[in-house]
Amino acid sequence: EAEGMTVLEANDGPSGVERARAERPDLILLDVMMPGLDGWQVAEELLDDERTRGIPIIFLTARAELRDRARGVDAGGIDYVTKPFNPLDLAPLVRRLLERIDRGERDELRGEKLAELRSLMETG
Repeated sequence: EAEGMTVLEANDGPSGVERARAERPDLILLDVMMPGLDGWQVAEELLDDERTRGIPIIFLTARAELRDRARGVDAGGIDYVTKPFNPLDLAPLVRRLLERIDRGERDELRGEKLAELRSLMETG
């Protein structure tokens, strides 16, 4: 909000899905560990609904394992930010990703995340 963005919040997975369907935000920051439905289930519901399928998702979570990152990309995420993170870095990241999506680079973003994961797997 301090960066001039409108921020909508939901307290749990089910209300997050409903809020996304009703408000259709430009982007969703999605925690994996939430009550009601976890972030993976929320992402599945959003991807299954034509009203919300196109909304980009950034997973924002303490789950930093490689398999969780891979699951985030597989679930349609365009990025995966692990906690702890610097909140001052979040707004520029969101802006950068939205600009790239507006330029039609959504598939490239996902490809970059997949390449990053492959690199981590090879070195880890």
